Amino acid sequence: MKSDNVKKGMQQAPHRSLFNALGFTEEEMEKPLVGIVSSYNEIVPGHMNLDKIVNAVKLGVAEAGGVPVVFPAIAVCDGIAMGHVGMKYSLVTRDLIADSTECMATAHQFDALVMVPNCDKNVPGLLMAAARVNVPTVFVSGGPMLAGKVDGRKRSLSSMFEAVGSYSAGTMTEEQVREYEQKVCPTCGSCSGMYTANSMNCLTEALGMGLRGNGTIPAVYSDRIKLAKHAGMAVMEMLKKNIRPRDIMTKEAIINALTVDMALGCSTNSMLHLPAIAHEVGFDFDIKFANEISEKTPNLCHLAPAGPTYMEDLNEAGGVYAVMRELDELGLLNRDCITVTGKTIGENIADAVNLNTDVIRTVDNPYSKTGGLAVLSGNLAPDGSVVKRSAVVPEMLVHEGPARVFDCEEDAIEAIKGGKIVAGDVVVIRYEGPKGGPGMREMLNPTSAIAGMGLGSSVALITDGRFSGASRGASIGHISPEAAVGGPIALVEEGDIISINIPEYKLELKISDEELAARKAKWQPREPKVNTGYLKRYASMVTSGNRGAIMKNPDEK
Repeated sequence: MKSDNVKKGMQQAPHRSLFNALGFTEEEMEKPLVGIVSSYNEIVPGHMNLDKIVNAVKLGVAEAGGVPVVFPAIAVCDGIAMGHVGMKYSLVTRDLIADSTECMATAHQFDALVMVPNCDKNVPGLLMAAARVNVPTVFVSGGPMLAGKVDGRKRSLSSMFEAVGSYSAGTMTEEQVREYEQKVCPTCGSCSGMYTANSMNCLTEALGMGLRGNGTIPAVYSDRIKLAKHAGMAVMEMLKKNIRPRDIMTKEAIINALTVDMALGCSTNSMLHLPAIAHEVGFDFDIKFANEISEKTPNLCHLAPAGPTYMEDLNEAGGVYAVMRELDELGLLNRDCITVTGKTIGENIADAVNLNTDVIRTVDNPYSKTGGLAVLSGNLAPDGSVVKRSAVVPEMLVHEGPARVFDCEEDAIEAIKGGKIVAGDVVVIRYEGPKGGPGMREMLNPTSAIAGMGLGSSVALITDGRFSGASRGASIGHISPEAAVGGPIALVEEGDIISINIPEYKLELKISDEELAARKAKWQPREPKVNTGYLKRYASMVTSGNRGAIMKNPDEK
């Protein structure tokens, strides 16, 4: 056992004295040491229940013959961090989570790990750590929130942000906003639509790193506790069979996850996190090849914010496995990928059934024949950009309009809520990328303001920042190269015509190559927005969005 490095032999007598201080018995010292990485805290609604999940995992590990040992991981609530300086500190935690978990797991020589995340950056951060540490590892999340209800209709956090825009437009009263405020987030759990947290928890199933139901069983259901116990038992079986994360998270498994991503209509943030996870296992994930997957993968689900269904509905319809079973009908999955169950993907989904074809459409009746995400390229985004096309209204799939240029999110929000943005405009928010932000803030406030002001079917927004999974509309993010490194988005001028063609994967600035080159020659880098602390170090090392905003190694250019 790996933990013998800290438990066995005369040289380890000092180590054993410290285990003695922890209250370990001699019997426990003979058993595998299983680290349980707990993202529990009292500030994130998706994490406030993780203490119960962790306790259930501990029971499962102990029942299967291991010694469970808990250590923490940090977590940021993107909703609470949204729209102010706090959002600069969201994406950057993904690497802190990966780094700190790698440090803890390796320093203490755990034999196996159970990761207990839930919200946006914890899932990919811990998947990255799992790939690095490469001991048997299972994921079990805290589960999604139940949808709220207002006037008899299901609602979620995206409805809340849009309500604020409606109030600014004069179409909703303060009392109505307050009712939303009290009702849209009724339970603990990751917010109830197909936002980033739920996207990544579902994709963990598709990757093979989580048990069935990991992405969809609601946080408040007792089945979530049962799942956690089974996760603890499963990791002990993996230890016996020596099944490790790099055996599971292969190139083929990542392509499976991307395929499921397209069918589910996941958050655009998955196109930051899948490349980062792939990077950890040595797979060079070029986001542009996502279009190849999209072209042959039907979009089967329209969960909020794209449609009126929620995670609880997906769970009752059969969950991620039912979606995968539909995709398997078209031969779109690699069935031979091994998973945390010790079985292959094909074996896992063999008995899955689609129980509600209104929630999970069949492959012969999809929402669209192409996937939920698209990567757009052109002279405005030479290295690519990402849009959740399943959440774009048909009339905005092709659009041309004048650029309304803003160098930060706050200025754009002020203009939108001030009535200065009109139908046809293309709002450009730049210097919000990984390096320029720094931290690549989510733009849920401006997209929600556009929707709330009644402009969702006539105004587009493009940015080198990113979007919450709760954003909808013609919202194109991750534009690369970003403005801070002189990407073409830095050269856009007020009134320039921008052409968006999502079906043809094109994003173009309608000026001549000569004019673009002349503007580039005059461009000067901006002074960094942050010159202290972690964000300064992050900005100096981070890559653009097309590479997953990964941190460069010292020998990389």
